[in-house]
Amino acid sequence: MTRKSPPPPLAGLGREADQGWGEGAGRPVESSLLAHAREMRRAPTPAERKLWYGLRKHQLDGLKFRRQVPLGPYIADFYCPQARLVIEADGVSHIDAPAGAARDAWMREHGIRVFRVTNFDVLSNLEGVLITIGEMARGPLPPTLVRFAAQARKGRGSN
Repeated sequence: MTRKSPPPPLAGLGREADQGWGEGAGRPVESSLLAHAREMRRAPTPAERKLWYGLRKHQLDGLKFRRQVPLGPYIADFYCPQARLVIEADGVSHIDAPAGAARDAWMREHGIRVFRVTNFDVLSNLEGVLITIGEMARGPLPPTLVRFAAQARKGRGSN
């Protein structure tokens, strides 16, 4: 059996992009973070499992989603590199948590949008959640992300 080649770097960013360690950053992911992500892939919550069945295999508008992906110092539940979109399926208590705000700020700083959805919504209205995710992924990038992508194409050192 042949192994697949590693995935391409994040859209618009090469290995030299310095966005912290993690996915597409050119530095190795911290081994304990990667091990934790693998462990989380093996034991998804019921909501994560259900959402994954709707996102996997390019089922949603042909978009490729990955699950439990290390991004910098965080692990994203689901990540679509083409849309630079993270989907977080959380319990209600995690939606407004201070750690979530710091995480979202880090993601914004690195040109990644975050969509948080409650486990209840995933379990009770998966179709509506998938429609919303598709709209977000197809929608235009916010101006800050457009500037980030243009800056990444030029190279970080050109400021």
